[in-house]
Formats: sequence, C-alpha cells, structure tokens
Amino acid sequence: MALIRLDIPGFVLYGGTIAPGHFQGRDVTVQDVYEAIGANAAGKLSDADLLELERVACPGEGACGGQYTANTMAMAIEALGLSPVGMGSWPQADPGKNEVAYQAGRLVVEQLARGLKPSDILTRQAFLNGIALAAATGGSTNIVLHFLAMAREAGIPLTIDDFNPVSERTPVIADLKPSGRYTALDVHRAGGTQLIIKRLIDGGYIDGSQLTPSGRSLAEEVASAVETPGQQVILTPETAKQPTGGLVILKGNLAPEGAVIKVAGAGRTRHTGPARVFDCEEDAMAAVTAQQIRPGDVVIIRYEGPRGGPGMREMLGVTAALVGEGLGESVALVTDGRFSGATRGFMVGHVAPEAAVGGPIAALRDGDIVTIDVATRTLEVALSEDEIAARMAAWAPPAPPTGNGVFAKYAALVSSASEGAILQPRW
Repeated sequence: MALIRLDIPGFVLYGGTIAPGHFQGRDVTVQDVYEAIGANAAGKLSDADLLELERVACPGEGACGGQYTANTMAMAIEALGLSPVGMGSWPQADPGKNEVAYQAGRLVVEQLARGLKPSDILTRQAFLNGIALAAATGGSTNIVLHFLAMAREAGIPLTIDDFNPVSERTPVIADLKPSGRYTALDVHRAGGTQLIIKRLIDGGYIDGSQLTPSGRSLAEEVASAVETPGQQVILTPETAKQPTGGLVILKGNLAPEGAVIKVAGAGRTRHTGPARVFDCEEDAMAAVTAQQIRPGDVVIIRYEGPRGGPGMREMLGVTAALVGEGLGESVALVTDGRFSGATRGFMVGHVAPEAAVGGPIAALRDGDIVTIDVATRTLEVALSEDEIAARMAAWAPPAPPTGNGVFAKYAALVSSASEGAILQPRW
C-alpha cells in the first residue's frame, strides 16, 4: 500500500518461505501445531507429542510454510506486477536467496532508469490476475482484504463482488497446504510461481499482457519457466484438484455487505445448524478446548471485526482446535473477524457489516438456525426481517476502546471489511 501511495519506481522483494519441519515421518508447518492443540485437548495427542511437534514445526527463518497469507500474497503480487516474477518462491534459507536479492537491486535501478512506477503497472486486469492466482492455489482469504485496500490506494475500481466471477472460472492447480499435501518450498522445487503463472496464462485464466517491474509483460517473464520432471505439486487445468477456485464471497441476511469462505479441499458445500454465540475469540477458544462444541453447531465469534477487535484478529486458534478435535467436517464457524491462511474447514469470515457497528450478526442468539450455502453464495439465519430489526432495536453498541491511543483512533476511522478495512480520514 505504501509503495502504491508513494508511486515511485520500486517493487516488493518477499523475504521467502520457511522450510517445513518433520514430525513422525511427515512434513509439518505451524498449521499442524495449532490443530494439535485441539487434538491434545480431545485426548488424541499426548502432551509429549505436542511438545515435540512444537519444537520441530518451525525449523528456521521464513514466513509460514503453506499456502497461507504470506505465500499467497507473495505469489499474487507477482501476478499483479508489483514483484519480480520468480523471485518470491525462493525460500528464505536457500543460499540462492542472496543472488536473488542482488538481482533485485540491479532490477530496481533499471526500473528507476525507465521511470516505471506502480501506476504504470497497476490496472484492473492486473488485480484480477492476482485474484486468479490466489484462487488457483487455494490461497488465503486475506487476499480479499489486502487487494481491496491496495486497489483503493491505486484508484482502481475493484469491489468484493469481483472475486466470485474470477474464482468461478479458475481451477485449483496447486496441491498446497492447508487443504493439500505440499508446502511453498515444494512449489520452488517444482518450478516456482512462474510455472503456475505460465499454466494460468496458457489456459486463459490470466492476462499475460500486463506489465511487470522489468518492463516486460507477464507472458514474457514466464515463457522460460521450467517444470521439474515428476513433480506433483503444480498441476494443469486438465488435472486440477477442483474445477473452480478456492475463494467464495457469500451474502445474505447475516452478511448484507458480504463474507468470505475458502472452499479449496472442502468436502461440504452446505451446512445448517444451531448458533453457538461468543462475543470474543477467547470465550470461543475456551468452549472448544473444554469440548463444549457439538457436531452440527455453527460457532459464531463476533465483535472481532475491524472496529470491534479493534483490528480484526485472526481466528486460527479456534478454527485449528476444532479441526484437531475432529470436528472439522461436522462444525461450521462464522465470524466478523478474519482467518489465518492456515485455516481450513467450513469457516466463514469478514462478515460485514460487523457486529460493532450494528451488523445483523449482532442480533444472533444461541440456537438460531444458520445456513451457509456455497452453491447459492448465501449466508442466512432463519429469522424474519422484522425479528432481526426488533432485536437490533434493543441492541446497544459496545463501549469504545478506552483512552485516546492508537487503537481508539483506528476504531474511529476504519472502514468495513467489505471495503478492505482501510482508514478513512473524516474530512
């Protein structure tokens, strides 16, 4: 966002992914640790094994190792044109990262000589390219927030309603955690982000004519991508994990402005069940670890949105604990907060308007029947408009953050998640 705002020659050089850890003969990431907490609470994993997993899951430096938020954004920004193609997939601890950094220094000087600025690169189509890359890799729901915010900085018309059409026509062609088998390190070994982008350009899912920091087009940059023989990480449109992308925007009487769910690898497309309502993440986590959540429940975590948090905390602890307890296939979760990219399961986030500003999620009570339907793109509660209005008439907004510090200022200025949760000065 700062690079776009300044609009001077420059690009993003991603620090790189961490390597996976190894536990009981398999690759693990931080996702496995969070899920193990739930398994431990349910008596399915010993304290000793949990401790050993914690010790080995993050073996060195780098960002979280699956197709979580950092790696999703690194890849998407390459497709967007704000990062050199192929540089991001180099792992942090790989000796080749030093040469990547050196070449980045050369490239930015060349970019300066050309006078090539972000405003020369960023177009609406460039943002759609980045969305397609995220959808095709089963990427993080947080790209919805980040791309909406970045587009507003750039003055590019992009709304939450632009995500479904892209995702619906884009197959998932990368078998990556959290829903798949492999990590970002495996992407690098298989051929890198450039191979994924080339496959998407060849299939007509990404527009290869868009510019990159080198001044060359995206298609030119990936023309020489090389696939590692025998790799199983990066697929083709013909062998895709699923025919449509992993990101879906839902709307309905619980989310008039929208909400987001990641469906890559999800077995269900619909869930109906009674609400279990919590007004903060901590209360929900306590209920999960005490094994008070039952199959069929819809866990509601509210007052964790941009203003209510304040700051829109991620719910990875709760979502992973549910999966670890064995409830991932039988329970759903709905929140006005957000998720880690490591979240998997039937989890709906970014519900807007949020509870703290009087969104309908604030009207929910325990036992209300909530339906999440991916096929119809809806998030509904079985209440009439009159009943929701009557409940909200008796609702009072929560007390604002105490004091006059940065959180209070943030809460006063932040916009809806459906607009990227950006700060909007009041003048």
